[in-house]
Amino acid sequence: MAFKIGTKQTAKAVEQQRAAAVYVAEDADPQMTQNVVQLSLQAGIDVIWVDTMKNLGIQCGIEVGAAMAAWIPDEE
Repeated sequence: MAFKIGTKQTAKAVEQQRAAAVYVAEDADPQMTQNVVQLSLQAGIDVIWVDTMKNLGIQCGIEVGAAMAAWIPDEE
């Protein structure tokens, strides 16, 4: 299981239909995240909201905040 972290990486994973879920920080800039959220919903991918960018970063195993991340279950 792996995360693709960041808006561009998340968008790419959604477009390639590799994402099982998309995590989005509630305090991220909506202009950065709304298109990927819409793409995810249209593709039937679960969108999971996390309270802060910092907590999303921690959840993904990085030491900095993240606006969004895609969960790729079949990747190391």
